[in-house]
Amino acid sequence: MERSAKCSCGSLSAIASGPPLKVSACHCKSCQRRTGSAFGVAVFFNAAEVAYAGESSTYVRVGDSGKDLTFYFCPSCGSTVYWMPGFRPGLVAIALGCFDDVTDLAPSQSVYNDAAHSWVSLRLE
Repeated sequence: MERSAKCSCGSLSAIASGPPLKVSACHCKSCQRRTGSAFGVAVFFNAAEVAYAGESSTYVRVGDSGKDLTFYFCPSCGSTVYWMPGFRPGLVAIALGCFDDVTDLAPSQSVYNDAAHSWVSLRLE
């Protein structure tokens, strides 16, 4: 099954041809800032099974693991579509909210729960 994800304006996209390996909700302050929301949700795929189209800009930061995370976002609308987590070589994370169809993409794990807002409650699959 192919899954298509794109930015707000549709200029940057990612198409995953393989199954998602996991779906992770992250409550860390960095994800809160990146998304402008209470948490971020990453859908992980094997990088070899994802194709990208469109112009992107990048932002690199060092994660708690000490390894780089490289975020790819649309230079027109600013949406982060996908990122390469240095702590998970060979994987790519695609932002859940960028997918056209989120059927069967509920989070299977929640991380950095100590930074979660008190009013956030997730039902994990």
